[in-house]
Amino acid sequence: MANYTAADIKALRADTGAGMMDVKKALDEADGDRVKAIEILRIKGQKGVAKRGDRSASNGLVAASATDGVGTLVEINCETDFVAKGEKFIALADQVLTQAVAVGAASVDELLASTLEDGKTVKELLDEANATIGEKIEVRRVARLEGEKVVSYLHKTSPDLPAQIGVLVAVHGDEAVGRDVAMHIAAFTPTVLTREEVDAETVASERRIAEATAKEEGKPEAALPRIIEGRVNGFFKENVLLEQPFAKDAKKSVGKVLEEAGTKATAFARFRVGQ
Repeated sequence: MANYTAADIKALRADTGAGMMDVKKALDEADGDRVKAIEILRIKGQKGVAKRGDRSASNGLVAASATDGVGTLVEINCETDFVAKGEKFIALADQVLTQAVAVGAASVDELLASTLEDGKTVKELLDEANATIGEKIEVRRVARLEGEKVVSYLHKTSPDLPAQIGVLVAVHGDEAVGRDVAMHIAAFTPTVLTREEVDAETVASERRIAEATAKEEGKPEAALPRIIEGRVNGFFKENVLLEQPFAKDAKKSVGKVLEEAGTKATAFARFRVGQ
């Protein structure tokens, strides 16, 4: 019988993030030797990294940093919420975010190729985490914003999980208003800052749908232009940040709230884990 206790299993799980059965098998093979068991977990885990390539990593967390007019947002994914809320995964995410800030990464490829202080790339760091934790772990998205001020906001959708929604907003003016807008973005999921950013093909498609719907409803021909315009404007109000009704005062648009505060939003980014 291997020379280890339940406390040894718990400690090794905490150190590696590996599953219960994997830890027990490693300790059995190592005859209770913790250092050797970690080595076994890493070796067996590395062999399984390629096999995990096609598995779905739809859990995870969003991490953010905003300082001195620069904001960075990263989404790091894993397979289960059990791993997502574990100390090992959260510490890994913090390390990846710190590296993204340090190298000014604005894309996943740029971040993965960057080199940490110990000489490893971020990709190699993630491969090691894949090996020890036993789940597919990946950086899904990276965003970087610059502005006079950049505000970050993280939102938990469940009290026992790390942040699942992250927002960055670049503003000129009142930072407190910028934070209110960031919270609004977390809740109301705008896709663009201004209507000019919506591509012409999308607008044309919305007009066609609005027209076809109005005709299907039997609306009079003379009223069609007004109805179509109203429905297209409704599309803009749903998707354009500056035109959305403000979360704290639906009688005003986000654009109006910013204007009254003498503040201008210049860019934003929003990530939700798995979406």
